[in-house]
Amino acid sequence: MGEASVKTLETRTDLSSPHVTEHEARPASERTFLTRLRAPRRPRIWFEILLIAVSYWTYSLIRNAVPEQKAAALANADWIWGVERDLGIAVEQSVNHAVNSVTWLIVGMNYYYATLHFVVTIGVLVWIYRFHPGRYAATRLILFATTGVALVGYYLYPLAPPRLMNGQDFIDTVIVHHTWGSMASGNLKNMSNQYAAMPSMHIGWSLWCGLTIFAVASAPWARILGLLYPTATLVVIVATANHFWLDAVGGMMCLAFGYAVSRAWYGSLPHRLPRHPLHTGPHPAAALLDRFRR
Repeated sequence: MGEASVKTLETRTDLSSPHVTEHEARPASERTFLTRLRAPRRPRIWFEILLIAVSYWTYSLIRNAVPEQKAAALANADWIWGVERDLGIAVEQSVNHAVNSVTWLIVGMNYYYATLHFVVTIGVLVWIYRFHPGRYAATRLILFATTGVALVGYYLYPLAPPRLMNGQDFIDTVIVHHTWGSMASGNLKNMSNQYAAMPSMHIGWSLWCGLTIFAVASAPWARILGLLYPTATLVVIVATANHFWLDAVGGMMCLAFGYAVSRAWYGSLPHRLPRHPLHTGPHPAAALLDRFRR
């Protein structure tokens, strides 16, 4: 009895009946290949590593191949800044200067910006894969769809970050404090498109992490940390002059699109799917790749 009530980040005791999606509710005779493709199954580690590696390589390739369009990006930054001033929310410069005056804090934020974006995202993926395999595919699809639509934003709307604006007094905190907090500053600036600030995937990914932890974890402290993570990320991207507030709104919109895609494909939000997959056989896509490997 005591064991069943223990709440941790890794385990949640599901006392209710497993949620059955609209696809699984159909008789077996009516299930098409597409329906079987949609059914959550236990993920395979080799397939997931390959998929994530190829997807991130493709994302980086496309993002950095998008024409920088410096003139358009700077013009769009001026327009965004003007809109924020009209709305009374253009306080990024004040935040940037205030945090930059505290050396240990801004240096910490530079490293936060450079590392946690990847470390926490991968950590949440591994956690869901290990302890909630039935929800993994739907959760991963949200992340992939969010990132995919962000690429469209980078192509259609080049935007300079505040630190690259002309005629504004923003501080590039990476250059000033000689840290490696951004791929778009210092010696690494030629390896990344500097004018891909809209939407902010730091917000898109961190909010995905936070909402996933909040929806699935049982421990109150874990759920609180889940919500604090995207909040802290929002402060960091503004304090380091890498994004406007409205870039964060763009990231949230991309994430909303990701949730809609996952909901449409699996017939349910990830946290409402069974913790352990009802289907134990190989996924049709993974089985197809198995044939090619042999």
